[in-house]
Amino acid sequence: MIIKCDELLKEYRIKKSKGIAKRVNFIGIFNKDVYNITSPFLTNGRTVLAGRVESKRTSDSMVSFFEKYENVWCHIIESPIMHLEDPFFTRVDDELIVGGVEVFNDINNPYNLIWRTIMYRGKDIFHLKLFFVGPDGMKDLRIAQLKDGSIGVLTRPQGHKGGRGKVGFIKINRLNDLSIGVIEDAPILNDFFTDEEWGGINSIYPIDKENIGLLGHIAKMDETGMKHYYPMTFVLNINSMVYKDVKIIAERKDFLPGPSKNETLYDVVFSGGLEFKGKKAILYAGVSDIEAQIIEIENPFYKYKI
Repeated sequence: MIIKCDELLKEYRIKKSKGIAKRVNFIGIFNKDVYNITSPFLTNGRTVLAGRVESKRTSDSMVSFFEKYENVWCHIIESPIMHLEDPFFTRVDDELIVGGVEVFNDINNPYNLIWRTIMYRGKDIFHLKLFFVGPDGMKDLRIAQLKDGSIGVLTRPQGHKGGRGKVGFIKINRLNDLSIGVIEDAPILNDFFTDEEWGGINSIYPIDKENIGLLGHIAKMDETGMKHYYPMTFVLNINSMVYKDVKIIAERKDFLPGPSKNETLYDVVFSGGLEFKGKKAILYAGVSDIEAQIIEIENPFYKYKI
């Protein structure tokens, strides 16, 4: 069965129990927008998150780190600034992995932009070193250590193999086995999106030795050119590549109203990560490509004991 955005949205609107949304407030970033944030994580005993930071007048992005202080998130001045978009994090053994999307000009045509996923590793955010550069043209490349100690790799090919963007998965034994060849060889879920729609994975939550919970997004564009992005979750059997429990978990109207980067991006909710609280979870998200908000939802993986 092909996963269709409108069908998932209809099911969601029937079942949803709307939670309370809140804006995420930042200080230390003058006259800039912070959005597409990660969920919080610990580093050196400090609770931090990473966010995409952009000037209000340009689209040049950077990733910065923020530490929670009462009800706001403060920019950590001594932390690194990465010239990337849409940050993510994970851990492999005792190392922190932080990554994002690098956008650059095509050397053969300076008017065209190319993107790729970049990853850093280190013991904390203050000791991160570049260790992997993904294939040109691929956003939403994600990795996670699985329950058996191996590394799961979620890919998002486009073009001949992936159309507008599909989900792929492959497993490697160790972090040093990660390569462009491995990523390009990853099998994809051919029937997961229609040819007119697209999506990708934002965070991975291992369940057991066979299954992983995935937070991602499904997206489409309407006839007026307006984009529609919806956070979604599902469970993938990494041995059989069979997926289940596919559902949208939020939409733009669940969040507080506000501005957007431009009129075509108002209905964009970009999944950043989940913070689990028993039967509930907090979704951290970028909203309308201009601000960050959180919302309490039903824990989509509660029955799997996450």
